Amino acid sequence: MIRKNPRGDLPQIHPSAFVDPTAILCGLVIVEENVFIGPYVVIRADEMDANGHMNPIVIGAHSNIQDGVVIHSKSGAPVTIGQRTSIAHRAIVHGPCIVGDGVFIGFNSVLFNCTVEAGCVVRYNAVVDGAHLPSGFYVRSTERIGPDTELAALPQVSADASEFSEDVARTNNRLVHGYKQIQNEF
Repeated sequence: MIRKNPRGDLPQIHPSAFVDPTAILCGLVIVEENVFIGPYVVIRADEMDANGHMNPIVIGAHSNIQDGVVIHSKSGAPVTIGQRTSIAHRAIVHGPCIVGDGVFIGFNSVLFNCTVEAGCVVRYNAVVDGAHLPSGFYVRSTERIGPDTELAALPQVSADASEFSEDVARTNNRLVHGYKQIQNEF
């Protein structure tokens, strides 16, 4: 469902993107080309700051937002998802938040008030809260990363983890084309 927020903003969706009919996109949301948005996703840009300003939630080209993901932002803060990025099933991305290009965010993970730069991998059930992850960091499953986390203790993304992330992105790009071909059949 595509709908306005109370201020009247309507999502902008590139014609080449696929948005599952069960997903809800509300308000100042920008979906770039060849994006896959899966079943039961909620992307809601509807809160304003004290001055009535709201930043958009931007989903970068060739990214995939998988089943049950929730993306929202507090008080109109920005949320940007980079290009070729995968946000896996039931993850939560809550702004303010910047996620770079080629990032993988695992199942049930939570991102809040953070920056995750290009090429990072955050595995399932992890939390990144109030932290800035430079490019290429690997966050293990169930790990909690905060502003006081010693980043030198985190491993770098391995070649296997990077290939896994790229494979997920490629697979979901193929799904965009497949679902676009049959979308009038629903």
